[in-house]
Amino acid sequence: MISELHIENIAVIKKLTVNFSDGFSVLTGETGAGKSIIIDSVNLLLGARSARELIRNGESQALVSACFTELSERTLSGLAELDIRPEEDGALYIQRTLSADGRAQSKVNGRSVPAATLKEIGKLLITIHGQHDSQDLLAPEKHIDYLDASAHTEELLSDYQSCYQELLRIRKELRNTAKSEQEIADRTDTLTFQIGEIDSAKLKAGEEEALLTKREKIKNIEKISRYSTEIFASLKGGEGGALSASDQIARALQAAEKLEDVLPDQQKIMERLEFCRYELQDIAEAAEALTDGETGDPEAELDRIETRLDLIARLEKRYGESIPKVLEYREKAAKELSELKNNDKAVRKLKQELASKIKEAQEKAEKLTERRTEYAEKLSQEITDQLHYLDLEKASFCVSVTPMTSENGTKRFSANGCDTVEFLITANPGEPLKPLSKVASGGELSRVMLALKSVLADGDGVQTVIFDEIDTGVSGKTSQKIGIKLRALGKGCQVFSITHSAQVAAAGDSHFKIAKTEVDGRAETSVKELSKAERVDELSRIMGGIEITETLRKTAEEMLENAGNYEY
Repeated sequence: MISELHIENIAVIKKLTVNFSDGFSVLTGETGAGKSIIIDSVNLLLGARSARELIRNGESQALVSACFTELSERTLSGLAELDIRPEEDGALYIQRTLSADGRAQSKVNGRSVPAATLKEIGKLLITIHGQHDSQDLLAPEKHIDYLDASAHTEELLSDYQSCYQELLRIRKELRNTAKSEQEIADRTDTLTFQIGEIDSAKLKAGEEEALLTKREKIKNIEKISRYSTEIFASLKGGEGGALSASDQIARALQAAEKLEDVLPDQQKIMERLEFCRYELQDIAEAAEALTDGETGDPEAELDRIETRLDLIARLEKRYGESIPKVLEYREKAAKELSELKNNDKAVRKLKQELASKIKEAQEKAEKLTERRTEYAEKLSQEITDQLHYLDLEKASFCVSVTPMTSENGTKRFSANGCDTVEFLITANPGEPLKPLSKVASGGELSRVMLALKSVLADGDGVQTVIFDEIDTGVSGKTSQKIGIKLRALGKGCQVFSITHSAQVAAAGDSHFKIAKTEVDGRAETSVKELSKAERVDELSRIMGGIEITETLRKTAEEMLENAGNYEY
């Protein structure tokens, strides 16, 4: 349950802290006092989309925090799945901060969490029922969720949904695999041509780079030949009787040998000259080798290279930016071609898988239908009984469960099974049951919502329930019965009701008044738990007009005295 709520700088709330107990608590106040702001603050705390307009004018940020205690085992289990643990004292502390720039920060027990996680935590802690939620009763697609909560279909539904997702996967794969015969033939021809074109080229990795280098060499073969010959002649060959560099070094070696007997260190000079001679010979031979293998027709060779490079360029333009990319495309094409050839086999296999999965899904869906049908009868009677108590004595409520079918009459699968669930009601005897959305008034919707919540109170596991003006559209005895019902509901969980009804307010175990006052020229909202005498004043105000009479006060006192005497 929520034991403490703290709000700062939300709309007209400057700062307030309220402590709550278990049971049934009512919140009342003048129109515009700030009751809706309390709901907005709690919604913000539970992960609702943040709006900077909520921040009090002139402030840079707003804050809402709460302490939750006496957490149920179901709540603790749900929190554990979200990797959330209570503090050592067993409490859960949640804080949401909203900045003027629109950013929001959420913390649970001091640890930052994303808003999505906060929403999941909020579902485990508090349920808020207001006018919007009553409108959900008018949406038939929401009705299946109410029935499933009553029927405890969690495991059956989870089991079915796993099967259903697999069914969708197989159907999608089958659609992608099952191509028409013409599509297969056309694609097969295309892939066969592409693979043949690439294979006939006999491409090799590194070939293009080698051809470009050779092309450049052939284009400059005359220049290479002339100067490589000159390098060779200068270093080794010699022309016209001129001595080459190698010859000159040979003569120097001969001269150095003649000095060997008079200069002991002359041996080092000879070794260096010998090294130079060998080095020059290597350079000369390397220059001579520059034209090796180029004895053929350069023009013909250049034409062959250009033709080959053009072929490679065309293939790269079609299949990839380089020879490795072209070869990679060829492998992918070969794989696809193999798959196309085996397409019929794959389609047959998928169809068999699909038939098996449809059968499995039908079996699991039937179990869901059986459970829903069983509990639909039970829920229908329980809600009808609740409505009778809430002064719809002649009402009859029905939870209708019908199969969803396709145009050919077969069952149609959805994420929730093969059932359509809709709430039907008639408020008058002899009248046929009709969809709730067609016949229910605002007051009837409020009572149906309260009846639903009363029946489902033990099933949803949420320990705190907030009703925002659940008594809208009703008055008098019916309001009193709603108050009695809420008080009874409060024996099993913490219940809050924001109300304008004195009968509902009198039924509360505790009573909080929301008031707006002026402080330093600005409006501020406060929340105060009322004593018995203050409750008499507040109930008199709600019932009274311009002047609070003694008769009104006595009526209020009597309502409070009798509140605990009524049992549902």
